[in-house]
Formats: sequence, C-alpha cells, structure tokens
Amino acid sequence: MLTVAALAVSGVTALSSAARAADADLAKNGGFESGLDGWSCTASSGTTVKSPVHGGSSALQATPAGNDYAQCAQTVTVKPDSAYTLAGYVRGSYVYLGASGTGTTDVSTWTQAAPDWQQLTTSFRTGPSTTKITIYTHGWYGTGAYYVDDLSLTGPAADVGQPPATPTGLAVGTVTSSSVALSWSAVTGATSYAVYRDGVKVQTASGTSATVSGLSAATAYSFQVTAANDAGESAKSTAVTATTSTGSGSGNTDLPTHALVGYLHASFANGSGYTRLADVPDSWDVIDLAFGEPTSATSGDIRFNRCPVSECANVESDADFKAAIKAKQAAGKKVLISIGGANGQVQLTTTTARDTFVSSVSNIIDTYGLDGLDIDFEGHSLSLDASDTNFKSPTTPVVVNLISALKTLKAKYGAKFVLSMAPETFFVQMGYQFYGTGKFGGQDPRCGAYLPVIYALRDDLTLLHVQDYNSGPIMGLDGQYHTMGGADFHIAMTDMLLTGFPVAGDTNNVFPALRPDQIAIGMPASVNAGNGYVAPAEVTKTLDCLTKKASCGSYTTHGTWPALRGLMTWSINWDRYSNWEFQKTFDGYFG
Repeated sequence: MLTVAALAVSGVTALSSAARAADADLAKNGGFESGLDGWSCTASSGTTVKSPVHGGSSALQATPAGNDYAQCAQTVTVKPDSAYTLAGYVRGSYVYLGASGTGTTDVSTWTQAAPDWQQLTTSFRTGPSTTKITIYTHGWYGTGAYYVDDLSLTGPAADVGQPPATPTGLAVGTVTSSSVALSWSAVTGATSYAVYRDGVKVQTASGTSATVSGLSAATAYSFQVTAANDAGESAKSTAVTATTSTGSGSGNTDLPTHALVGYLHASFANGSGYTRLADVPDSWDVIDLAFGEPTSATSGDIRFNRCPVSECANVESDADFKAAIKAKQAAGKKVLISIGGANGQVQLTTTTARDTFVSSVSNIIDTYGLDGLDIDFEGHSLSLDASDTNFKSPTTPVVVNLISALKTLKAKYGAKFVLSMAPETFFVQMGYQFYGTGKFGGQDPRCGAYLPVIYALRDDLTLLHVQDYNSGPIMGLDGQYHTMGGADFHIAMTDMLLTGFPVAGDTNNVFPALRPDQIAIGMPASVNAGNGYVAPAEVTKTLDCLTKKASCGSYTTHGTWPALRGLMTWSINWDRYSNWEFQKTFDGYFG
C-alpha cells in the first residue's frame, strides 16, 4: 500500500504547473447527480441514493450478489502517452477503484473498511496509441452495499474536436400500424445518430435511416434525431410527425372498450370464501378460472380440478358450473382457464411436454367450452439460459416451447380465442435494467424472462395485465425507482409497456410498445389480497394520468392512452369479501 501511495504522489508531483492548467475532469457524471447516466453497472441493485452522499445530492450505491461484485464502469476518451489521476470518495467494505485498457500498466486501489467517506486515488500513464480507457469501481463477494461519490479522472483532454452539427432533412417514410420509417441527411464527423420519439431517446443508428417499431395503431408521434461523436451529441433536429395507420390487432375478441378482469378461485378456497360463477356480477367482463396446474413441473400435463365439497361447501355441480359459463358468454363475458399461479410451476423443457401442454389445455377448453387461456407463470416457470441474450430470438427451451404451444393453440381456436398473460414485474419491467444472467453473469436468470414470450405473441395477445403487486422497487423510464402503494407505481409501470423500453439498457435492442387496448393494469382487490393495495382514489389517479394525462404527480408519461383496456384484479373473491370496492371503482370511472 505504501508503494501505491508513493507512486500516486510522485505521479501528481511530476505534473508541471502548465500541464495542470490544461488538465480537465474527464469522468462523466462522477457525482452521480444525473442518476447512472454514463455508467454501466452489473449489479441488479446498482442505483443512486440521496443518503449518504459526500458532495451534491446523490451518490452511487451498489450491492454485490452471488458471483457479481457489483462493478460500475464507464469508457473515457483520453490522450495517448499522458498522465492521469483517478480519484473518488468511497464508503463500505472492500471497495475498489481502478482503470483498465491503459495501454501500459492497469491500476487499482482499494480499502478494506471505510465506515465513513474515504478518498481513494491512483495514477497511470496511457500507452503511445491509447485513446480510450475504462474506469471502474466495485465491491467484493459476500460484502454489503458500498457507496461512491465525487469520482474524477484528471488529466489532459483528448482533442476530439466539436460535436457534430444538427441533422437536417428528417423525413417520414413508410408508415404502418406499428412502425414509422425515418431518414435524414448525413452529418460530417458524426459516428452515430440517436432517434427520439416524443422527446425520449428510443434507439441509435450508425447510418442515416431507422425504423421505429412497437408503436400503437392510429396514434400520432413526434420524431427528432441527433448526431454524435466522441465530443458529444448535437442538438435535436426539427421535429417531424407521423400518425400510424389503423391496425387489425386482436380486436376480434368482442371485448368492451374498457374491461374489468378478475380471477375467480375455482379450484380452491381461502379466507375470502368460495364464490359461485353464477354469482359473479355482470361488471366482470373477463373471468379467469384459477387455476389449471401441472401434474409435475415438467410434464406439461395441465389439469383443472374444481374445488371439492370438503373444502368448498357451497361449490356448484359440474352441470351448474358449465351452465354458468354459457350464461356468462351469452351476456358477452369471456371465461378463461388460467394456468399456473403461485403453486403451479410449469416448465416446458421438452417438445414432448410442449405437445402435452397443448393437448391437455385443449381438453380443458373443450370440456368447459371456454373462450381462451390466461398464462400466469410465476416462480421458476420461466428463466433464461446464460447464452440466451436476445429477447427477439430466444433459445431457452422452456421459452421456445411455450411460444410454440401458445401459437398452436391460437391457430387451433382462431381469431376469437382470448389469450392473456399475468406476469410479475420482475419478469417484464425489470428487463429495462437486467436481462437474464447479464453480460458478466451473476444476475437472476428470470430477469425479463417473459419479454421474449410477449414479443413473439404480440400480434396474438389479447391482454397483458402485469401484476403490479407483490413487487420490489422497479426502475421506470425516468431513471428512478418506483415502489408499490400509490398511483405512481402503476403509472410508471404501465407507461413502460405503452412506450417500450431498451432491454438491459441497450438502445439498439428495444422492447416495442404494446397497443393500449392490450393493456389492463393489475392491482390487488384489497389489503388481504396481496401487497401493493391502493385505495380507490389512487386507482382513479392512475386512470386519469394514463388516459387523460391529469393527476400524474411527479411522473411524466410518454403519451396519453384513452384506449387503455382497463383493470385486472386478484381476485373476484377478495373483492366480494371487501364489499366489491374494486368493482365499484371501475364502474364509477368507466360507467
């Protein structure tokens, strides 16, 4: 440690007064005042916090987990054969600060324990042809959270010239119901371009054209483009607007413009009591029968066993149950079988399991004359292989086989077949930050694991109602973490689905927006039904913000969606137990 300190001191001393005058801090957002802008972190808990901080109002917090020691890094443009000093303030145990790719000897320094802010400093000289280096900080395996603030890289700035000029000639090309093609004139000195939709950066391009996909049908959008190089990014171009065409979508299922979706405990009883299907009020437009479950996790053999009299004393007969299904359908309601649930782990690891899934689910649908299928895979039903890194072309068997099975069922039953999904936020919105095990491994392989399924079936999917409950904090498109308990969480989570988002932060790999008529917001019916209950006033605020852009609070949505399909709840039984509070809120809002 004495040797490292001596080298650091001698490196600083060797700089002349003239050289110091030309030095600059080259680290971007070293105080983390702009969130994680400029930084790439491997840990799922990498974030910025308001306390503790060394300077300013924010600091980095990252927590090692498993084999991931929570590294955060950024690439910096430097001058060849030049001296640099890397410094930063840290707190925690076994916190490291270093630089790699220097072209000479890569350096790092660390502290074993820093209960309060401690400055770490190290110096290096770049090689004769080095123009970019990586600065990083990380913790160590098995330790708790660490903190970093006021990080700087001091040395001569590279001669990168000026940012490019603002692009001109932005024009709209082919427009479909879900995409808009754009082109623009080349800019001298630009190495890349960024496309903005309604003021939000949605993708980058190396050339002078791009197609923005995942758009909602019959919706107006504004587009701008910027040019970038090592010196920075230009100002945004003059905006152009385009309105997508009307798409056929999955509108043949005869759902009402705004629908109330609920799960009916059909195979079990709990504290909410058993509710007969015939006693479900007419307000409920889609009734998901909970649950069909597999004979084993990997069999693919799904069975729907109705609640026995020994558990549900008031259960109706099979004949009355089937008659109630027909009566609901005659009234324009949809009755689906929901597969999975918290206890029904379904892993289609083989094509045999896939085919068994199709045949057994078909048998349930045909036996009861149901309108479709709801996929409520939770727990460990879906996870991604380490080599499966692109949601647009998945390779993991459980994912590929599920997609194939659902496409087969949709093709078998036709356009009126209702297909819905009820994933947890961990499997969808968490994909904004992390996908599978990540580039460096160590992440939970279930992160974002529903994204390839939703993407592959986006044209067949009737409803997606993500469970905005029993969830940890999730980062929204504003770069801030959102937690359950109020309208803010539902607004931020739904905005992600209706806007689209780069998966694992990769702006070249964007999960496209879904149509608003495909989205229902999942909420628990009462405090007894699950964590994340919100009062009726918060439900109303959520709907006002998303459909009218009113009562949004501090979150700014990326659009307004009056065609939002509606609400989903767990469950009809728990809502009855709570005197139909959730149903009354929906009816009061949509009429």
